[in-house]
Amino acid sequence: MNLQQLRYLHEIVQHELNISNAAKALYTSQPGLSKQIKLLEEELGIEIFVRNSKRLIAITEPGKAVLEIAQRMLHDVDNLKQVSQEFRSQDSGSLTIATTHTQARYALPPVVKQFIKRYPKVKLNLHQGSPTQIAQQVLNGEADIAIATESLIMYDELTTLPCYEWHHCIVVPTEHPLLAEKKLTLKKIAQYPIITYDFAFSGRGKINAAFNAHNITPNIVLTAIDADVIKTYVELGLGIGIVAQMAFIPERDQLLRMIDTGNLFQSSTTRIAIRRNEFLRGYTYHFIELFAPHLTRDAVTKALRVKNTSINSKS
Repeated sequence: MNLQQLRYLHEIVQHELNISNAAKALYTSQPGLSKQIKLLEEELGIEIFVRNSKRLIAITEPGKAVLEIAQRMLHDVDNLKQVSQEFRSQDSGSLTIATTHTQARYALPPVVKQFIKRYPKVKLNLHQGSPTQIAQQVLNGEADIAIATESLIMYDELTTLPCYEWHHCIVVPTEHPLLAEKKLTLKKIAQYPIITYDFAFSGRGKINAAFNAHNITPNIVLTAIDADVIKTYVELGLGIGIVAQMAFIPERDQLLRMIDTGNLFQSSTTRIAIRRNEFLRGYTYHFIELFAPHLTRDAVTKALRVKNTSINSKS
């Protein structure tokens, strides 16, 4: 048994049991890859895959156990490399942040600016996607940390840490009737066409929950994955917008006005997710602390060691 065989096994699973695609990704031949997997199976005395002729169609139960251990071993090997890199070049390397549009557009810019100024030799990459997509990127080792509001706490393999709480607000054109209301209610909001987030993004579940709790059916005419699109269509007069409060920038959104929703919608919590037992470079700890000052290196290190990988929201 060797690490190369474990890498072959991992890559086959990553490519949905397609040996040909896995071989291309590994820059090796399909027969050579298949031979190494057979040798691994023979050494272990089990079948890792269910086969139909020469095709792999499923992972056996013992194969799932082998895969879990193999991925853990490969992860530890990557950690060893990171340890070496940390002590050889503490202020250079790369950092990949997987995040949603709202975080990338509104929350991260000042953090990124400070980080690049402090670590000019670190290559910073931002990957945008849905919360489930970015969580998977961290699990696959394609990103170092994920930042989002939705879904991250659903993954047991991730340590999730609360960063900050935020609220939704209403955005309307400059002369909209809602601006004259002394007390905003969900019933009054529901009288107008609503433009807001797609269900998987930016606390949309909290919006639905608020209306459902009062047996009100909102007239949602359009959904989008980012606030810029929502605000564009509000400017066109197609409805009122419900967006994250951080997404309203007065100097840029001069054709709109913001209405504070108070306690109409439950607050949302943005979290950072890190793969369990991950070795983090020093500058990664610093990036996290820039984004959420209460998440010091000691706090993050302790959280990564805790079995319960989802840490409660910071009050």
